[in-house]
Amino acid sequence: MQQVNAVVARAKGAPVEVVQINVPDPGPGEAVVKVQSCGVCHTDLHYREGGINDEFPFLLGHEAAGVVEAVGDDVTDVAPGDFVVLNWRAVCGECRACKRGDLKYCFATHNATQKMTLVEDGAELSPALGIGAFAEKTLVAAGQCTKVDPSARPAAVGLLGCGVMAGIGSAINTGALTRGKSAAVIGCGGVGVAAIAGAALAGASPIIAVDIDPQKLETAKQMGATHTIDSSATDPVPEIARICAETYEGAEGADVVIEAVGRPETWQQAFYARDLAGVLVLVGVPTPDMKVPDLPLIDVFGRGGALKSSWYGDCLPSRDFPMLVDLYQQGRLDLDSFVTEEIGIGDVEAAFDKMHEGSVLRSVVVL
Repeated sequence: MQQVNAVVARAKGAPVEVVQINVPDPGPGEAVVKVQSCGVCHTDLHYREGGINDEFPFLLGHEAAGVVEAVGDDVTDVAPGDFVVLNWRAVCGECRACKRGDLKYCFATHNATQKMTLVEDGAELSPALGIGAFAEKTLVAAGQCTKVDPSARPAAVGLLGCGVMAGIGSAINTGALTRGKSAAVIGCGGVGVAAIAGAALAGASPIIAVDIDPQKLETAKQMGATHTIDSSATDPVPEIARICAETYEGAEGADVVIEAVGRPETWQQAFYARDLAGVLVLVGVPTPDMKVPDLPLIDVFGRGGALKSSWYGDCLPSRDFPMLVDLYQQGRLDLDSFVTEEIGIGDVEAAFDKMHEGSVLRSVVVL
């Protein structure tokens, strides 16, 4: 058992606190990781606001990279000293999805069995996405540790643990973008900009970024967008169709439209911004009260194509993390541009404020 500093949310809406927690020695199937960096993600804020569940206190943080310090006796895939990116899809190998070969849809991903606790009163902590990495060290399932190139910058590659992977995967895995296809991304926060980067990696063109914030649209251009639309001034649906028709005669929209906001209004825009037989990918996370817009069923039928949601970018961490880190190391994927600032463990609450303001892609806690 070790005692370390960590960021905890005690109650709904209450400011987070840096406190001491107990981290057990790893048991069967578990690993203790010395955290080097952890991005501040919207999901952490959802936990703090009670938007995920009410299992307070939460140990926040999940977009992390670090070094394995110790493993349980039966762990063979990772070893002390391995540099890893943490993931929340530690596939079980036994559920229906795994047995039919769809590991990226695993229904029963592994988490650590033992609980980390508060030093002050022994209260059990609920780690965000089964990780809890706003901490000097954390206990996870060994399958949540994905080995990557140890020379990579932790603050950059750790972001693959959630938001950046979700965006890139929505374009490459869920949307199946390739050369010869067009893409539009509605919402250019961290996930949306990552989707644009994924579309660029796939060779899609044109790549159209849609947002109401000029600064976000400029960032989208830097990450690979060929066109931008300020949707506060221009209806994006006919404009996307116009841009795509310039490249592909007769196109009525984009082949793949990625909705990275998670709101009914923008989802409806994405629905109508598709070309015939186009794909809509929902990667923005809606709140539980939101409903699918009232669409004429004939439009759903008549436009064809597919309406998909993208869960974690439909990624398989063991396959996708090392590949994307290699692309980063080759200079082909600019993960550094996602790191707006590096902060300390005591600065998470302030980072939430900056997230609300939209002034950062990612604040990254460096330990």
